[in-house]
Amino acid sequence: MRTIITLIAGLLFGSGLKLSGMVNPLKVQNFLDLFGDWDPSLAFVMGGAIAVTMPSFWLIKKRGSPMYNDKFHLPKNTDFDMKLILGAAIFGMGWGLGGFCPGPAITSLSLAASGTFIFVPTMLIGMIAAKSIFK
Repeated sequence: MRTIITLIAGLLFGSGLKLSGMVNPLKVQNFLDLFGDWDPSLAFVMGGAIAVTMPSFWLIKKRGSPMYNDKFHLPKNTDFDMKLILGAAIFGMGWGLGGFCPGPAITSLSLAASGTFIFVPTMLIGMIAAKSIFK
């Protein structure tokens, strides 16, 4: 059952990315281009996601434990350190230059979108390198 729920959640997430246009790197790049061909629709996508997620987190945390695990695995570290700042900066630059973040990039593989066959392997290499460097 856990595998089926995970598959359904992944398909729902990927469908939402496709429906919202987030699998199109130009959509992201145009959102970041404030003085050119600006496209504000990404702000509405993020706002919609926050409007659904915030109350859902509140309701889920009221439960004693998750449905398909023994306990909730919530982050405990609240400090801002140099690794976090550097990681966020690298992520932001990659997102702005490539127009993809991990979820939409992997979703775009199923669509054979141009550039994803270069972006995704490069992203995975970067993730592996970062994990080994910043242990």
